[in-house]
Amino acid sequence: MARLSSLIVDRPWRVIVLWLALAAVLVPFAPKVQSVTSSNEASFLPTSYESVQAQQLAERAFPRGSGTSAVLVFRRDDGGRLTPANRAAVSRTAQALDAAGIERVQRVATGPDALSPDGTVQLAEVRFDGAAGDEAVLSAVTELRARTEPLVAGTGLGAGLTGDAAVQLDDQNAHHTAEKTVAVTTIGLILLLLLLLFRSPLAALLPLVSIALVFGIASSLVGLAGKTLGFHVSLDLPPLMTVVLFGIGTDYILFLLFRYRERLRAGDEHRDALLVAFRRVGHVISFAGLVVIAAFSALGLSSLESLRTMAPGLVISVGVMLLAGLTLVPAILSLIGPRVFWPSKRWRTHSRSGVYARLGRLIARAPGRTALAAGATLFVLAAGALGYAANYDTLEMLPKGSESRQAFSDLRQAFPAGALAPTEIYVTGSKPIDRSSLDRLAGDLRGTEGVAAVRPAELSANRRTARLDLMLKANPYSSAGLDAVAGPIRKAAHASKAGENVLVGGQTATLADVRTATARDYKLIFPVAALVIALLLAVLLRSLVAPLYLMLAVGASFAATLGGAVLTFQVALGQPGLKSSLPVILYLFVVAVGTDYSMLMMTRLREEMLAGASPRAAAGLAVEHGGPAVGAAGIILAGTFGSLLLTGIGSLMQIGFAVSTGILVASIAMATLLVPAVSALLGRRAWWPGRASRPPIDPTAGEQLPQPGR
Repeated sequence: MARLSSLIVDRPWRVIVLWLALAAVLVPFAPKVQSVTSSNEASFLPTSYESVQAQQLAERAFPRGSGTSAVLVFRRDDGGRLTPANRAAVSRTAQALDAAGIERVQRVATGPDALSPDGTVQLAEVRFDGAAGDEAVLSAVTELRARTEPLVAGTGLGAGLTGDAAVQLDDQNAHHTAEKTVAVTTIGLILLLLLLLFRSPLAALLPLVSIALVFGIASSLVGLAGKTLGFHVSLDLPPLMTVVLFGIGTDYILFLLFRYRERLRAGDEHRDALLVAFRRVGHVISFAGLVVIAAFSALGLSSLESLRTMAPGLVISVGVMLLAGLTLVPAILSLIGPRVFWPSKRWRTHSRSGVYARLGRLIARAPGRTALAAGATLFVLAAGALGYAANYDTLEMLPKGSESRQAFSDLRQAFPAGALAPTEIYVTGSKPIDRSSLDRLAGDLRGTEGVAAVRPAELSANRRTARLDLMLKANPYSSAGLDAVAGPIRKAAHASKAGENVLVGGQTATLADVRTATARDYKLIFPVAALVIALLLAVLLRSLVAPLYLMLAVGASFAATLGGAVLTFQVALGQPGLKSSLPVILYLFVVAVGTDYSMLMMTRLREEMLAGASPRAAAGLAVEHGGPAVGAAGIILAGTFGSLLLTGIGSLMQIGFAVSTGILVASIAMATLLVPAVSALLGRRAWWPGRASRPPIDPTAGEQLPQPGR
């Protein structure tokens, strides 16, 4: 760090030009991350899962019927029963759409059996050539909707398209809108908070300009990697990249700015103050970045491509931001100097009566009571995590005004909810399949728990594969629907003697397999990430004891945050569950980013002890001097994630609330209160076998700052 700090501070223009050149090459010409996103859950599953094998079989045996389906839902504007004239208008609309020659639309059909028992809703089935996430299929959904609107105009009818492809298109559009909302809100919020914090336009703009440059480079690198290596990423990645880069990037810059300001207050000249700040904070930023990278890398162990491909995207983003925090930001600060705090003059003096100074004295005086209060708060919130339930319902997560969500609401009022996405049963054999065996299977399935109806079987051209569609009683995206398919329906289908092999497929089966894969991933990702982070902490802190209670504190923060999300969304708001991937996202962000704050606090505490302070006094001084940086960084990072609450997308809103809450818990309850208090109680034992457990020495003795050009 001494050599790197001298190189950066004395040659700032070279560093800045290198970053600008990199941006000039990548940003205008490389593909962006949005070009490799996908919302197709089936494309993220390994081929070992039954639903994927069923889809592959369908593509071979029913090439014109293996594509995804959708449902046009017609109902009167006044909600009344459909008249003969209304039903005729529905038929004309379906025929016109069927004859329109829309690319990838195989058929649009309706009939008397598509009328609901109460006569208020009529359906038209749409069959596409291709999977729900194919771009051509999504374009076909857009064209279908555009053509339907004028066809029903003046008929007194309303029409809405729903189903897998329509849901994915609405989800994609909502996420694209969310990216813009998150970007604008995040930038505005960071600018406002930094202005309030430093009362300086330069200090507020420094992080934004630096991170905006890094964001363009990182987005291009992720898009280039996806195109080159041939992988897709989840729609959740682009907005997460925005908040991660702006949030974590601001954290790293704040760590440096606060330490630089402290050295200026102590009387150092600009260059010396920046060199000391860089050396003191640079290794913390380095390890903080490595911790986050290690945690995100654990996602690469996932069996789900949606999580696995998040790893390179987030690792690239944090890696580029880490390099910028160690090179670009100090270089810019070297040029600006103390003017970065202009026009404010408050930065010149340090107040011993501030909030963190008082907290530091409280912890030094009563570490036991402080640790007990913080720990009890985390324990109470963590109890809520026992009620956690996963929600795989994409429809439930869409904004309320989405066409597919409204159309499904109309459908389920008059039909079994399973009419939206039928579950597909495929029967194969080496010989032609007997019709009577299919009839018996259909009869068994009709009597199976959770099944509302079974359609007649369809045979392939060679009669060696058959397909039966069944409708669930429950919402096909709900936990009840997943339980029915994964349990009694698959059991009844597999027990059948209708053919040599029976596979259960469809969107509900896909989600059931995603649920199984997610549960498997949690058991692997959580302990691996914790182990790697603990090892990095041991290296940074030169201690075997401190990492143990730090990881326990982080685990308690994670459980408390998950419990708070359960109490908010499931109990207070009455939602059926939380986004299925929320625990792993929350775990990685709270554990990795939350650990950064504890690392900054612990390295400052260790520094004070090496300078001669007692363990309690060192804890108080660490909170007094390190607390403002941790608190400000936590509030800003929480605010960036809080911007997800404005997207209107249920999954992102849950992520935004939970992660922002977790960051506040980690930065205040854990890093500022619990960790320093426990460290004060353990004293020098917390640093065993490191140097801080031995008699104090002067860490600056014999230390000389590098001179310009050396």
